[in-house]
Amino acid sequence: MFKSISIIFSVFVFVISFGFSQSDKMVTIKGFAPAYVGKKIEVYEIQDYLSFTEALIASSTVGVDSIFTIQFDASKTEKLIVKSNRNKAFLYIQPKGIYDVYLPEKDKYDPYRPNGNTVELSFYDLDSNDINYKILGLERWVDDFLGNNFYSKRASGLEFAKQLDQFKMNVEKAYKADTSKFFKTFVKFSIASLDDIQQSAHRNRYEKHDFYIKFSPVMYENDAYMEYIAKYYENLAPRLSFETNNNVYLGVLKSSPTLIMKALGGEYTLINLRIREIMMVKMLADVYYNGDFPQTNILTILDSVSNKAMFEGTKIISRNIKNRMLELVTGGKSPDFILTSPIGETKTLFSFAKKHIYFHFFDPTSIGNQTEFPLLFPLQLKYGKDVQFVTIYKKNPNYTEQEKKLISSIKWESFEVEEDDPIFKNFQIQAFPSYVLLDAYGYVVASPALGPKPNGEGVSIEKVFFYVQKVNEEEK
Repeated sequence: MFKSISIIFSVFVFVISFGFSQSDKMVTIKGFAPAYVGKKIEVYEIQDYLSFTEALIASSTVGVDSIFTIQFDASKTEKLIVKSNRNKAFLYIQPKGIYDVYLPEKDKYDPYRPNGNTVELSFYDLDSNDINYKILGLERWVDDFLGNNFYSKRASGLEFAKQLDQFKMNVEKAYKADTSKFFKTFVKFSIASLDDIQQSAHRNRYEKHDFYIKFSPVMYENDAYMEYIAKYYENLAPRLSFETNNNVYLGVLKSSPTLIMKALGGEYTLINLRIREIMMVKMLADVYYNGDFPQTNILTILDSVSNKAMFEGTKIISRNIKNRMLELVTGGKSPDFILTSPIGETKTLFSFAKKHIYFHFFDPTSIGNQTEFPLLFPLQLKYGKDVQFVTIYKKNPNYTEQEKKLISSIKWESFEVEEDDPIFKNFQIQAFPSYVLLDAYGYVVASPALGPKPNGEGVSIEKVFFYVQKVNEEEK
């Protein structure tokens, strides 16, 4: 009997302890979002700050009272993205954080962006110890300093350097007692970025490395830190000595991350193994498109690093960067899609076989789109036997009669899709109009492709169509 009571008591203690451990990690975001009633609110984590790959971690729906609540576990301080109705906002969270926010609709003066417009969250009753409160205060302080002193930089770079040094000391003194590792790192590298705006009396590259990077722990999840080192090591390959660059190239030819890491070890600013491994991945991504290194070997190396890197953070970065590089690259396979015609017929990538496909992503409400649109008609008439034109536009119940008439004038296949249709993300459509050209086998010829209007060099998509038609005639 006593043994049974002991077991029950132990289970009770375990359940209570587990409940408390869960509550210690729970983050709550509750908000007021009148512009999003009935819409889903999604919270995404940024997996790494080189590929900016996002991962959904929680979601909720805005009720008829305009209120939403999202809860999830968080074991670390980090920056998250809140998305709804193709708009997005940012906030920082810390374990046990409770955030009462207002999510506004898109500013009516901001142009529509298919991948989403950025809006700014407003916080209610934000605790002074919260990471958002501290970061917002720092950013306001930096903005005030630049607003009051930036004119001095133009008059005298040396004078601005003195003012900046004094500002840095004031910031360091103000936050010296803060115990948040994330915030202290954020402060350090936010201030470090100000060095780059000086015209004179600024630290050289090696001094910056020793002062800011050398003794700082690598913080993969800290946006200020990662943005600083990404910029610091930008265009790394051209900075390397001839001997180091040659050894890196030999390492790529042998598809050996070990040889590349060994070669990069000769660069003083890469003495930190974690940073060296990260920057090896970034460097390979930077040179992937310039034609100097074999792309297949680079992909093989990134695949190897994704599985066998020394550090877990590098594995994530390498895997995400490789995936990014394989998204809609020239010569790569096109992502599949599902389109439904007005008569209910379903079309996929394979439904358009045997012809090149010229996708036209179109916004009927845009004056610029309307002006460029007529230029497609003579091209389709001339090259329609060799190139399948496909127009895609977003669903909108408020199209004017003129806009509806424009849509109905399309003489080739066209599809109306929802604003959140994955085809916009999969084809990386950032603005309208946009064009993508696929070959007859579903491989990417150009993304973005040229439009019907000549570019700055006087070349339009017709030049490409001419060669497509010529090749097809020679094969007949």
